[in-house]
Amino acid sequence: MSTGTSALTAEDLEFLRRPLHGFLSVAGGPTPPQPRPVWFEVTAGGAVQLFTSPDAVKVRRLRRDPRASIVVAAPVGERERWLSVAGRVTVEPDGAHDLCARLAARYWDLDDPARAGDLAGLSAEDWVRLVLHPETVRRYVS
Repeated sequence: MSTGTSALTAEDLEFLRRPLHGFLSVAGGPTPPQPRPVWFEVTAGGAVQLFTSPDAVKVRRLRRDPRASIVVAAPVGERERWLSVAGRVTVEPDGAHDLCARLAARYWDLDDPARAGDLAGLSAEDWVRLVLHPETVRRYVS
């Protein structure tokens, strides 16, 4: 059954704390929107944050129109479940490197030397933190 609210529930937060990929769509892009898979983290306050390059197309679009959404779905083999969070995004100059390190540890096995090297490469790059502030939350749980 699909339902909608303006806030994340405890069950939503538990779901979003899993290492799942989200698909981010931003306003102001081509028609139809072009979602991109992203790593993400939900904050204690219920915002969704991710990191990206400061000159990424999505950042330029978000500076013009801060509306975006992320959709996260359960993997194949589990009961069907998805969550969609839409709202306004702020582009934050701080905290992106710490977020990158946390997400790399969440999504990769950093004991693997290749992945540790990948993280070292990411750590050397410039990043900004995108923070999606939920205004509309829709969910489906079968």
